[in-house]
Amino acid sequence: MKPVDEYFINQKEPYQSIMLYIRSIILDTLPEVEEKYSYRIPFYNIEKKPMIYLNVLKGKDYVDVAFVQGILLEKDFPVLKNDNKRKQVRSIQLKTLEDLDHENFVKLLHAASELLSKSKKAWLI
Repeated sequence: MKPVDEYFINQKEPYQSIMLYIRSIILDTLPEVEEKYSYRIPFYNIEKKPMIYLNVLKGKDYVDVAFVQGILLEKDFPVLKNDNKRKQVRSIQLKTLEDLDHENFVKLLHAASELLSKSKKAWLI
């Protein structure tokens, strides 16, 4: 079993269901994305550059769907929040599957992918 699969299996509910659902949307929407297991969490890379990662932060009660270049996307996608005072990462916090606007999330994935493809590097700051 791949480490990323183990990561998902070891998550408690509702986090496991939320993460597996997000994973399926990412993989279905962006067939070119590469799923990696880095820093003990799942990352989704475009052209070897990290675009999104999924995590459950300690002491929090939600899945953090974090966009590496989120600072450049937050104006067009106000659903992205600056949690934990991160310099460039912005994220969507999901407590339930119902918290996700599927259509808007797909648009966000396409925008993030296009942005990252045009960038020389993922980390701007």
